[in-house]
Amino acid sequence: MENIESILNEVSTFVWGPVMLVLLLGIGVYLTIGLRFFTWRNTYSALKMLWAGRESDKKGDITPFEALMTALSATIGTGNIAGVATAITLGGPGAIFWMWVTALFGMATKYAEAVLAVKYREQDDRGRFVGGPMYYIKNGLKSHWRWLATAFAFFGAIAAFGIGNMVQANSVADAVNSLFQIPNYYTAGVLTLLSAVVILGGIQRIAEVAAKLVPIMAIAYIAAALFIIISEYQAIPQAFSLIFKHAFSETAAVGGFAGATVWAAIRFGVARGVFSNEAGLGSAPIAHAAAKTNHPAKQGMVAMLGTFIDTILVCTMTALVIILSGAWSSGVSGAALSSLAFTNSLPVVGGYVVVFGLVVFAFTTILGWSYYGERCAEYLWGTKIIWPYRVLWLCVIPIGAMSKLTLVWLVADILNGLMAIPNLIALVLLSPVIFKITRDFVSSKDRQG
Repeated sequence: MENIESILNEVSTFVWGPVMLVLLLGIGVYLTIGLRFFTWRNTYSALKMLWAGRESDKKGDITPFEALMTALSATIGTGNIAGVATAITLGGPGAIFWMWVTALFGMATKYAEAVLAVKYREQDDRGRFVGGPMYYIKNGLKSHWRWLATAFAFFGAIAAFGIGNMVQANSVADAVNSLFQIPNYYTAGVLTLLSAVVILGGIQRIAEVAAKLVPIMAIAYIAAALFIIISEYQAIPQAFSLIFKHAFSETAAVGGFAGATVWAAIRFGVARGVFSNEAGLGSAPIAHAAAKTNHPAKQGMVAMLGTFIDTILVCTMTALVIILSGAWSSGVSGAALSSLAFTNSLPVVGGYVVVFGLVVFAFTTILGWSYYGERCAEYLWGTKIIWPYRVLWLCVIPIGAMSKLTLVWLVADILNGLMAIPNLIALVLLSPVIFKITRDFVSSKDRQG
């Protein structure tokens, strides 16, 4: 078993190594420049479009707002709490700067994914809109690339059970047990039941729950973090100074912190940024393909806000609390570091904020990834697989909640990384389509005044 774990560790390190991180960040830079910084220039317009997108009578299954909330339900999760803390532990405060860089360029990647998802989406034999990397590879590229679509769907359908199901269920069970001493099997039962109520209702019910739960929890978490940040307002300039200084210079060992090089700051900042917002992995466009919209660029603008909200807003809040509290140099890592930081700054209440945030974010991730995995499975085996996949999904939740998941996590991590490769190839090959759709959209807006 140890040999298998060692081999998987080496494979995971290779898959998520410098080449992958350079590709993810590099393609984001390429798309940002190719779009003439359209994503940066239109963030405010996208926010207005999101607000207007709470209702829509266009073709699709869910509103643009619900599509974004479904995507966010899968991305806002352990990465925003445990992932940020791990980035700081391994890369120092400077890692946060590189998370921001990843997010700013990742906005273009997420925009491009949603544009292609809407452009090349299909309707299945139930009349539902389906799309994502497997469909824009199949419909946008020549037939000799079709094997990439199959590869993406296979990796996605399997990886979902790990990264989007078992790992999340395990996080919920551990968090509830640590705070309330509730046995894992009780948590497993309740979590499975709640998931069943939502997932068995399909994308409409998932979207409805996500549209209500995600904004409430995100706002509550940000509000708690803001309260801490404002109460420590005098130290805010020093916190930002630490972030910018150590983005370009090594962080010396201090307290329980072992120190970090500039490369560590870049590596873990980029890696945890991508893990958190999933820009380039190809998951979010599966949700955006179902949106009620009449133009790919419009949904692309809504989609790019997912990266902005996830990393620039939520991850930054977590990072500032960790740095301002002084907990970053304690030597603690992961969710325990975030919990320590919130508890230090908000005695009694702080720990509950982190645990409750972890539970809700992990639960919504289970919902969002169930849809991603289901769409990947449908691409491979047709609509007949939908109900068996949903039932299997629900059966795996208690297994994840009550098991040690070292091997599951490693396999899921590898497959999650492999999902990105077909998607990134497609984004590069189809970039002329993305640029043309965007130019046409900008031109039509200019003509309309």
